[in-house]
Amino acid sequence: MNSIDSQTIVACEVTECERMQMLPKHFGRDMLTVEYAIFAVMHKLSQRYTGGYWTYFELSNGGFYMSPQSDNRFPVNVDGNGFEGEMSADAAGITACLFALSHMSFQTNNEKIAEHYHLLREFALDHAEASAILAAID
Repeated sequence: MNSIDSQTIVACEVTECERMQMLPKHFGRDMLTVEYAIFAVMHKLSQRYTGGYWTYFELSNGGFYMSPQSDNRFPVNVDGNGFEGEMSADAAGITACLFALSHMSFQTNNEKIAEHYHLLREFALDHAEASAILAAID
């Protein structure tokens, strides 16, 4: 989580009782397609990822992302731009979400998906692993 000041975007973990409401709240009718796309991108980005529970986060700027619940680091390889590196589960989740949201923004007629891409990218700029995230999505 980032430090709090007037410009910082803060990520807050979604509680278990709020979890079921998050995907419909942020993505409406495309919620399952978005979730599946994020899982699929993560499988493609990291051979170490084999599924599991994901943690949901809401951002203070109105955005949302999810990341695999893991203390392990993930090797990430992006075929399209040659990026190879290792990321925390949080950074890998952000990266997978950015890829999925970008791709989906061109495939759906849901403006919220493109908006969520930009909100998450704005958060990623101040992330501790921003350089790796941005290099991966470049």
